[in-house]
Formats: sequence, structure tokens, C-alpha cells
Amino acid sequence: MSRARRYARFVRELVGLHPKLFAAAVAGAFVFALFTVASSMAIEWVIDEVVLPAFEPGGVSRSTLVAGCALIIGVGVVRATGVVMRRSFAGMTQWRVAETLSDRVSERFIRQPASWHRRQSDGQLVARAGVDVETSISALAPIPFACGTVLLIFVSAAYLLATDLVLGAVAVSIFPVLIILNVIYQHRVDAHFDNAQQALGEFSGAVHESFEAVQLVKAYGAGERETQRLSTMASKIRDARVRAVYLRGTFEAFLESIPSLTNIGLVVLGASRVQSGDLTIGQLSGFIFMFTLLVFPLRIIGYALSELPHADAGYRRVKAVLDEPLDPDPRDSIGHTHGELAVQLDGASYTYPGESSPVVHPADLLVPRGTVTAIVGATGAGKSTMVDLIGGVLPPTTGTVSVTPGPTTIVFQEAFLFGGSVRDNVAVGLDVTDDQVWEALGWACADGFVRDLPDGLDTAVGERGVTLSGGQRQRIALARALVRRPALLLLDDTTSALDPATELAVLDNLRTALEHTSIVMVASRPSTIALADDVLFMAQGRILDHGKHERLMHDVPDYRELVEAFETDRAAPAGGAS
Repeated sequence: MSRARRYARFVRELVGLHPKLFAAAVAGAFVFALFTVASSMAIEWVIDEVVLPAFEPGGVSRSTLVAGCALIIGVGVVRATGVVMRRSFAGMTQWRVAETLSDRVSERFIRQPASWHRRQSDGQLVARAGVDVETSISALAPIPFACGTVLLIFVSAAYLLATDLVLGAVAVSIFPVLIILNVIYQHRVDAHFDNAQQALGEFSGAVHESFEAVQLVKAYGAGERETQRLSTMASKIRDARVRAVYLRGTFEAFLESIPSLTNIGLVVLGASRVQSGDLTIGQLSGFIFMFTLLVFPLRIIGYALSELPHADAGYRRVKAVLDEPLDPDPRDSIGHTHGELAVQLDGASYTYPGESSPVVHPADLLVPRGTVTAIVGATGAGKSTMVDLIGGVLPPTTGTVSVTPGPTTIVFQEAFLFGGSVRDNVAVGLDVTDDQVWEALGWACADGFVRDLPDGLDTAVGERGVTLSGGQRQRIALARALVRRPALLLLDDTTSALDPATELAVLDNLRTALEHTSIVMVASRPSTIALADDVLFMAQGRILDHGKHERLMHDVPDYRELVEAFETDRAAPAGGAS
């Protein structure tokens, strides 16, 4: 009963999204059901009143013949109208529900903050919004027909029993047998569909990850390993679905054979009833016709019930996304500074969920407005996490973070570009003119190479900017931030792929064109660090010291050693992209 209640709740929730369309589909199914019984009555009347009298002396009158033809045609037209109505509105219900679910899932993804998305698998999210939504609606289309079939069963049962109690009892006794078969099938197939849907989500995530890392896979010759990994995961989907299909095949074989065998028995028994005078030939013909018409609708009930476990498995995965509470938006925890401060941290720290040691220990920091602050430290020092805290990407575990009022933009070390045009990648939804786009590109020293592209601003950069070099992608990502004229600009080692001359030109542009913008940047190039008004030296999540580059070089041995290591690394031959 718990499974039946779950399925009933599942159908009720989906139908509740577009109830009028579903009601119209069910109305069409009811029309079809009622006039299916009427067609059997029409067959009975035509045989007894038109066909048989035609073989007797005197034949049949023209008016009776016309009435018989009109009856058959009229019933058929109304039945066809019910079919068209049911199919049309059932299809509209199915895809309107899919549209609504997809919109809600996508909206939920958008409303979740970046900290939530970092914990998720991209492939699983894509599966929830796509495959799982389509799976959820798979049972909707046959449900109106199944509802009409339920009505058809009750009305036809009354008709069959009224026509002949003996034959009717035999025919109606088959219905519980078919229902029991359906219940047994649902109980056994449910787990297989759950396993298949879960395996499909995992497979989708693995495929997405493999495609994302295609260059790495090719470079390290890991193609065979990836093929084997994906094949293993695909085999889990195959095995679960094969087991489900095997059960469905067995179930449908019984569903097909039982009514057919019953029909043979009804013909034999009905012949004896006609011979004894308890039935007319027209009544037996209408009876057999009615029972034959019931076979396909009964299969639709089976089909609808067989789809429920599959659809419910997908819907539960969709509901898991919709019902998951929204993570607090880290940006809501960011306060506003007063006076001439651009950034203020009061005991701010961050510890990743499940970890005991903080990545950034409680820190106090004051950044004056209009200045350039560089964050310097070895790998794993907490520099990027510090930028994420200031930018509202991560919420502070303890303490508070305040920034200057106005737009805050962040440019990450890994520059992400959409597959559209250069203009779209710079504007990203903003209503800006081409002149503003070119201005931002000029500040980022990107206007030169963009003008050389085949279509200028309209050039499609390919998925993730695959047609551009690393340095070009970084500069377009920087222009994306600059076109918003931010009050606070955060750069997470954004210029690492640029040559020294281009990097210095970019920073000089930022100082002159955006003189009122405060800049906090993660830096590793000594020449860049030297341009900063203040340098924060971080190690193991702590701000060990801060001040001018020259003073830190003189007073802090660990800082001097790190910067000299940077110098040595930069002096080594390298093929950096510009």
C-alpha cells in the first residue's frame, strides 16, 4: 500500500501542474470508453436487425439499412473524436509538465549559490534537468487512456453481465487475474528501475567529466582506461534495464495470452448458448467484439502501471533537487564598509565542510579604497580561498567580511568562456554598447587580437573558448569584469598566462582607467607584486605579514625566499601563451 500511495502522490503532483489539460485528456478517454461499449451494442443491433434479416425472405428495408450504417458511422466518428482529444491533450499535458519541471529545476540550480555547486557533480545536475525530467513524464501520456479504460471495464462488465450472466461471469473473472499480474510486476520491477536511473546519473557525470578532460586523457594516453571505466558504468545501466525488460516481456506475454485463450473459450461457450436459445447471434457477436476490444485497453493499463516505477524513480531524483533547501547565499553575509575602506575582515576564517582545520585562519584586514593589494604565498597558502571570501563566493565560517558599496567582480584563474561570440562573453547579459565592449577590451589589452579575429566581436570562440589561447581567454574574462566598472576588482592569478609586458600594460590600464576601483589580486610574478600598494604574505592559511614589497623582501626571510623562487621559475624557459 505504501508503494500505491507513493505512485498516487506522484501522479497527483505531476497532474497538479497542468490539471485542465489533463482533465481534457481524461474526458476524451471517457468519451472513447463509453462509445466503445456503444459500438458493441451497435454491432449487436446491426447483426440482428440488418445482417441476419438480409438473408431471410423479404430482406431488410432501406430505412433500416440506412439507420444501421448511420449508427455504425456515428459511433465510430464519436470514438475517433475521443481518441484525438485524448491523444492531443495527453501529449500537451506531458510536455507542458516537462517544461515546468525543467524550468523549476533550472531555476533551483540558479538560485543555489556557487558554494553549493562546488559540491555537486556537473553530470548529475545535467541528468536531473534532462534525463530525469523526461523519465518523470513517461507515465503521463498513457494515464488518461488508463483512466478511460477503468471506466470501460466497469461499464463493459455491466454490459457483459446484462447480455449473458454465464458468459459475463467468465469474462469479468479475468479482470482480477490481470490486476494481480500487474501488482506482481510492479513489485518486482521497481528496484531495477531505481538502480538503472541511479546508474544513468552516475554514467552521465562520468561522461561529462571525461569530455571535459579530453585533452588530458589524450595527452596521457588514458583513452583505454576511460573507455574501460565508462564501459563498466554503462554495463550497470544495461544489466538493470535488461532485467527490467525481461520482467516486462514476461508480463506482457501473460497479458497477451490470457485474454486470447479466454476469447477462444467464450466463443465455444457462446456457441452453445446460442444453440440453446439463451443468446442471439447478434448478442454473441457484440459480446465477443466487446471482449476483443478490451484486450488492448487492458494492455494500456499494464503499460501505464509498468511505466510508473520508472517514472517515479526519475521524479524522486528531480524532487530531491526541488526539495533540497537553498544554501545561504554567501553574498548575503557580506557587509558594506564605511569611509575610505574597500575591504574589511574581522576575524574572518573559512573551513571546508567535513574538515577540522581551517583553510583560512581568523584574519583581520583593512584595504584602503582605490589601492592595489597583492596576495602572495606558496601553493596551498589559502590565497584563492581568501579571494573567494572577499568576493562572496564562500561564506566565512567565523568573523565578518565587508566590502565597499558598488559592484564587486571576480576573475578566476581558470578563465571560463561560453561558446558564443566575443561580445556575448564580455557582456554576459548586460545591455552594453559595442563602444563599451571595445573600451573594456582595450583596458584588458584584448582589443588588438579581437580586431584580428575573422568576425571581430561576432567571432564565436568555441566551447570554453577552445579557439583562443590561455592568455586571450584571460583577457576576455578580465574585460567581462571591467565592462561593469566595478568598485572592487578581485583577480585570482588572472594574468598568469600573459607575458610580462602585456601583464604590466594591463595593470597600468587598470590604474589609469579605473583609478577609483580597488584591486585585490593573487600574484606570483615579482614585477607585478612590486606594483602593489600593499602585499599580504600568506602561509598555511594565515596572513603572516603585509606591507610594501621592498620592506617584506628586506624584513621577512620566508617571503624573500618565495619571491626569489618565483624569479627563478620565471627565468626558466617556458612556453607561456599570450
